[in-house]
Amino acid sequence: MFSDAITHPTDTPVSTHALAEAATIGGYAPSICNTQPWRWRLTADTLELCLASERIMRVTDPEARLATLSCGAALHHAHVALRAQGWDATVTRLPRDGATAVLARIRVGGRAPADPAAVEYLRTIPSRHTDRRPVTGSPVDAADLAAVTAAVQAQGTRLHTLRPDQILELAAAVDHAQRSEAGDPAWQAELAVWAGGTRPSGSGVPDAAIPNRATQTTVPGRDFGHYGDLPVSAAHDESAVFVTLYGPGDDPIDWLRAGEALSAGWLTATMRGAAVLPYSAPIEVIASRQAIRAMISSVGYPHLLLRLGRTDPAADPAPHAPRLHAEQTIDRA
Repeated sequence: MFSDAITHPTDTPVSTHALAEAATIGGYAPSICNTQPWRWRLTADTLELCLASERIMRVTDPEARLATLSCGAALHHAHVALRAQGWDATVTRLPRDGATAVLARIRVGGRAPADPAAVEYLRTIPSRHTDRRPVTGSPVDAADLAAVTAAVQAQGTRLHTLRPDQILELAAAVDHAQRSEAGDPAWQAELAVWAGGTRPSGSGVPDAAIPNRATQTTVPGRDFGHYGDLPVSAAHDESAVFVTLYGPGDDPIDWLRAGEALSAGWLTATMRGAAVLPYSAPIEVIASRQAIRAMISSVGYPHLLLRLGRTDPAADPAPHAPRLHAEQTIDRA
């Protein structure tokens, strides 16, 4: 497994090697359309996280809110790797020292006892992935949902579970967002860059992960503009649970923390046998985002919608999205 590399440092200083491996593991985080919009700057004892401007979807995500959220997920993955391997690692978010392009800075001190929770997360990272097929298994039970909620809240973000009577409202918001975007030629052109084909570049969503026909679910999945190769059934999402990831504010720090919460909640769900499907379309369109905010009684600002459920254990696992090589995302000082 990739985490084994951390315990076998090369001839570089041990802490620098650990940071490099943490950045590599951060690359396994979920991101909007698998853009992997992070760039790491590595020094002897510090890892800085920045947005990679060339991997931001400027039409879909003009404020870079979802790109920042994606970077937050990578930050959590990297921090998990260090804590799991017995490092005292301190995270500074949006440091106010003139480094305006830096989203976060991780600095390692000395060695520390391995964090058992981080060890479990680290073991789970290779298994976490997006599955766009309808969920057909038993519902996520109250204990599992409580565990995911607690993991999210531990990262300073909240999780609101939608009531059954709100699902049609959600479906309408998702449908409105997707119709609004699909009518924009610039959005269509941008999506075509990031979705479809085999993705030899290591980023984007391959056809292998795009359903081969429209799903029959109440809440529509992402419309990629074409069908892919992922076999899907005619099942509905009757056992699905839909939740809103939301926070107290709607600024870059909130988007970053939401990404950390997404990582913690998703890894917790994976550990407990639940699949997660993110819905970003209703966040991308202002009117739909406002509709989602109304659904949580305007107690906060929505950052992402998630579907939780269980897939058929007898079905073949959905393919994982490709990943960029570490040298494409890590700059060494």
